[in-house]
Amino acid sequence: MIRSATPVVRTGNYPRAHAFYTEVLGFTCVEEGGEPAKFGIFKRDGAVIFVNGHKGADTQYDHWRAYFHVDDIDSLSQEIRNSGGTLSKDVWTTVYEMREFEVTDPDDNVLCFGADA
Repeated sequence: MIRSATPVVRTGNYPRAHAFYTEVLGFTCVEEGGEPAKFGIFKRDGAVIFVNGHKGADTQYDHWRAYFHVDDIDSLSQEIRNSGGTLSKDVWTTVYEMREFEVTDPDDNVLCFGADA
């Protein structure tokens, strides 16, 4: 079951984006990554948004367009394969304790699916 979808937006200035999402839109930053921080997870009420200031192909977050929170990562990845789909990145366990995989749609949008490890 897919529980929710989280948009991923890019920024060229993470501190400015952080201020906008917290001070103007009223979100709370619940997690950040990078040193200094260049990636944040922001929440308000039932909404979540990922703000990504990473640039370059060497960072996994740079290419995601959406993140789907799921219950059973293995069943969903198999369902996609059984439907004739291809995972652009197979299931892996992240350093932030999630199991994830990626699918690329026909327009080259990378979608990440994840579940708690």
